[in-house]
Amino acid sequence: MFEDKEDKIDTKAGFVAVVGRPNAGKSTLLNYVVGEKLAMVSKKAQATRKRMNIIVMHEDTQIIFVDTPGIHEKERLLNKFMMDEALKAMGDADLIVFLAPITDKLTEYEKFLKMMEFKSTKHIVLLTKMDHVKQGDILKKLGEYQKYQDRFEAIIPFSVNKKVGKTQLLSEISKYLPVSPFLFDTEILTTDNIRDIYKELIRESIFENLSDEIPYESDVTIEKIDETDTLDTVYATVVVEKETQKGMIVGQKGEGIKRVGKFARQQMEVFSGKKIFLDLHVSVKKGWSKNKDGLEEFGYIV
Repeated sequence: MFEDKEDKIDTKAGFVAVVGRPNAGKSTLLNYVVGEKLAMVSKKAQATRKRMNIIVMHEDTQIIFVDTPGIHEKERLLNKFMMDEALKAMGDADLIVFLAPITDKLTEYEKFLKMMEFKSTKHIVLLTKMDHVKQGDILKKLGEYQKYQDRFEAIIPFSVNKKVGKTQLLSEISKYLPVSPFLFDTEILTTDNIRDIYKELIRESIFENLSDEIPYESDVTIEKIDETDTLDTVYATVVVEKETQKGMIVGQKGEGIKRVGKFARQQMEVFSGKKIFLDLHVSVKKGWSKNKDGLEEFGYIV
């Protein structure tokens, strides 16, 4: 028997770079859309350092969202790496979603347009955090963006808290992705491995539980994971640049590292569905974020 061509459904698949200024809500958006805590979320800017693929199935489309570091000015070597990660994601994408918090002026969007001046990749504007303003303010902001209506494919108001805009966003994205077989197993949610996810959850705990000075000069290495069906034993080290920072993380009578470890372990258990034993230590590697060799040890190739 020959397959009836009219019954054949063309699937679509493609990469969608999610970009915006630091702290625009990219990771919060992606965790909401995928329905799992995968991307690192922090109220502090520039928490995300690397690209991360998050896979969402929508009808006959496989959308591979690429979470990116915030678009910002290049400063230190680590900032340069982060900016390059965002630019690579934009260059490789089939479509870009630009996150624009509704309380922002159009300045950040105009910077983005300048970056895209000689690129042909289409983009959608997502007006985020709209639960922070009144309906009239939303309409006013939509009006402000109309002068650039020839540059974007769609503009969508979106609120994670009010659960508004998700279906519209996924349907709109699907229009612009190429006809293609699915690129990944439809059961997986990310191409990142468990080590990378555990590392990011520990980094998130550092951001949430310590003063502003610490997170930006710290990173995490996962030394070993012993896995069983019900328990993951994770051996990890927080690496900082100065002895004083180590003291601040450890805290008086070890209270700081206990707080970081407890929060991280809770998040890891939510993600894995298992019990977690987290063996967490702190070490000093002077100036690791300021030279190429130090950065490359943590996977940041500048």
